[in-house]
Amino acid sequence: MFQKIIQTDNSRTTIIIRLIVGAVFVSEGIQKLLFPAIRGAGRFEKIGLPSPEFLGSFVGAFEIICGMLILIGLLSRLASIPLIIIMLVAFATTKSEVYLEKGFWELLHGSRTDWAMLLGSIFLLIKGSGFWSIDKRLMKRKK
Repeated sequence: MFQKIIQTDNSRTTIIIRLIVGAVFVSEGIQKLLFPAIRGAGRFEKIGLPSPEFLGSFVGAFEIICGMLILIGLLSRLASIPLIIIMLVAFATTKSEVYLEKGFWELLHGSRTDWAMLLGSIFLLIKGSGFWSIDKRLMKRKK
């Protein structure tokens, strides 16, 4: 089971996706904790999510932890799963309203980072961490 989680290929360019996805999630997670009124609990309350105080800290912590794991290439497949869920919830809770009120093109414009993070996370779930990662080093040790 562990071998499946850390399995990756020799792609040397996957690090680009890891750096983008990891850095954005770490940054967003930190901001949810530093600025809870506008990025964390306050925002979650505004969009009607339950238990916004808990959820703001919970999501922020997951974004930081999973983002860091992706940055260093450790358990990237596993770490991408909560990030995919976070992005799907973000779409469902914030972007559907934009679509209904302002239309398709405003939805696309306002969700470009969301799409990049969702697709980058899906890419990492499918491909793994790539050549320059702790997962790759662990794979070599297991052989």
